[in-house]
Amino acid sequence: MTDTRVKKVVLAYSGGLDTSIILKWLQTTYQCEVVTFTADLGQGEELEPARQKALLLGIKPENIFIEDLREEFVRDYVFPMFRANAAYEGVYLLGTSIARPLIGKKLIEIAEKVGADAVSHGATGKGNDQVRFELTAYALKPDVHVIAPWREWDLRSREQLIAFAEQHQIPIAKDKRGEAPFSTDANLLHVSSEGKVLEDPAQEVPDYVFSRTVSPEDAPDKPTYITIDFNKGDAVAVDGVSLSPAKLLTRLNELGRDNGIGRLDLVENRFVGMKSRGMYETPGGTILHAAHRAIESITLDRGAAHLKDQLMPQYAELIYNGFWFSPEREMLQALIDKSQEFVAGQVRLKLYKGGVHVVGRSSPYSLYDQDLVTFEEGAVAYDHRDAAGFIRLNALRLRTLGQRKKKLGL
Repeated sequence: MTDTRVKKVVLAYSGGLDTSIILKWLQTTYQCEVVTFTADLGQGEELEPARQKALLLGIKPENIFIEDLREEFVRDYVFPMFRANAAYEGVYLLGTSIARPLIGKKLIEIAEKVGADAVSHGATGKGNDQVRFELTAYALKPDVHVIAPWREWDLRSREQLIAFAEQHQIPIAKDKRGEAPFSTDANLLHVSSEGKVLEDPAQEVPDYVFSRTVSPEDAPDKPTYITIDFNKGDAVAVDGVSLSPAKLLTRLNELGRDNGIGRLDLVENRFVGMKSRGMYETPGGTILHAAHRAIESITLDRGAAHLKDQLMPQYAELIYNGFWFSPEREMLQALIDKSQEFVAGQVRLKLYKGGVHVVGRSSPYSLYDQDLVTFEEGAVAYDHRDAAGFIRLNALRLRTLGQRKKKLGL
């Protein structure tokens, strides 16, 4: 059921066929003014066509917003997440998930700026993105009206979408008339592909699905060695060259692409309740994840490192489920950021045929003491004889349990 009281709506607009249909549907169904917002998150597409498409569909020039968010995306979303070593269900580096709160935040900022009373998105009713966009919107503007066309309209097939587009003179590219073999989402961190040819988890991902990485088999036979410098948990330089967050991730993407790094075939548990099979390519992020864990291995105390590892699954799940702007995510972020105070130094890695191998790490704040760990005698901070009492104390409860079992004949 539509709410005819909506006067102005800000639409997350890609310029593609689906969001162009949504734009016209909003105009005809709600009889409201539409404002478009297109974000450059490093998806690798020209955004000017989105502006021209919006103009063609009757949007006023002053109601078309296109923003380059690459630096903000990496600095304020990707890097904080990587400080936590976040990986949903142990492997997914959350490339799609982490982009949604930034898009949602910008939708609300533009809505406030232009006096809109509603925002709209093109996420389907079966996926996670509808949740992520809307939780963000409600967190930042509790009274906002969210319009989710895929949950409202009666356009249930590709044929119906094409017919609607033709009825309203929406241009349709030749390659968009047929059913796409799979759907994709891309940004500077990753590209994800799912649906259609990927729906059977028993079948290998076809080669033509991959777009960000060469096949590991086709990667160079000679390894590539690189260094990454860190400061307070964030990567700041590659091979000694200082780079901004977005440029640094771009450089790591290039290195990962050329060496076949970052492919992931995953069956995951969606927040909405179903399992989904997807293919992810995260070349630079995979390198960064390995490097960050390596620099932490010599700079974090055992207790801090293990606590972070215990909290990481919860933190990753909050991002996956759309709770970036929740108090619990912000609380965890404060703890994580505190842990990164001395996470600084350099990591050396070997990239080879799909693999990321840590081959060196150093830091002015290193807790690694070669004198202490050596098998040679002479370390004054550790007396081998102390281990006997340490073991006896830790064995006390086990011995007590063992005596009970013996007494009971178990």
